[in-house]
Amino acid sequence: MNTATARWQDWASFTLGLWLALSPWFVGYTEHESATGNAVFLGLALALGCHFEAACDIEAPEWLNLGAGLWLVIAPFVLGFSTVHVAAANSIAVGSLVAVLAGSALSLDKEIGKLWHKPWRVIRR
Repeated sequence: MNTATARWQDWASFTLGLWLALSPWFVGYTEHESATGNAVFLGLALALGCHFEAACDIEAPEWLNLGAGLWLVIAPFVLGFSTVHVAAANSIAVGSLVAVLAGSALSLDKEIGKLWHKPWRVIRR
């Protein structure tokens, strides 16, 4: 798969990563350092990871995207910016979308699909 035929999930996650990296300035929560640092670091990591994933046709970054999405959902509570409502809502929304997109992309993987649909065998004695 080349960049022209990459899954739409990769490009949607790429766009969400760019939004996340730039959102502290667009939305206006740069005064809160942990929220800004988390958004910029994870946003750039998501965008770069999704770009290379789409360009190189590798599956492993989807698991990283899933982890990053879940982290973004809990980050406001762990890093203490849950009271900064705009930053917390942005982190939770982007994290939820990234996790759903990663799960969707992983569901398309044939090897993982075999595991989900494999009938469980009961050992009979």
